[in-house]
Amino acid sequence: MHELLSNNYLRIAGSTLAVYLFIIIAIRLFGKKELAQLSVTDLVFILLISNAVQNAMVGPDATLLGGLVAATTLFIVNYALKYLQYRFPKFRKAVEGDTIMLVYQGKILATHLEKARITEDELMEAAREHGVSSAKEIDLAILEVDGSISILSDQYSKKSVKKHKVRKNISKQ
Repeated sequence: MHELLSNNYLRIAGSTLAVYLFIIIAIRLFGKKELAQLSVTDLVFILLISNAVQNAMVGPDATLLGGLVAATTLFIVNYALKYLQYRFPKFRKAVEGDTIMLVYQGKILATHLEKARITEDELMEAAREHGVSSAKEIDLAILEVDGSISILSDQYSKKSVKKHKVRKNISKQ
């Protein structure tokens, strides 16, 4: 058993698992709201976090095999976590959180914006991306668990600024 615990690659796998779970819990506790659309500061933060925890995962083993063990562990743990989220809705809710209603029938819900740590300017930016110019035109705005904001309104049902890809078969004549 002591040989198993002293195996460097098992230590890397265990450290990688611990760091992965720590990062997920920390992001969840600190209420990260915009994982779908990263700002410059969010991107820098993620890059620095990954650099800060790299040595905690692989330690002094900077070999190719050590890096592959850490990466493989991340893939396996990520797959297992996704499976558990799929299989157990309560677990998914604990990891991902809930959706938050931000606007209802043209009325901005200020307490919900505060809870989500979203400014009114950020909300209106998302509304404009959906072709809506004022909060009064919004029937429903929801902060999704992935950080995106869904906007539903009469105007949105008729018009969208998001372009849909159309696949066409072009034949040569």
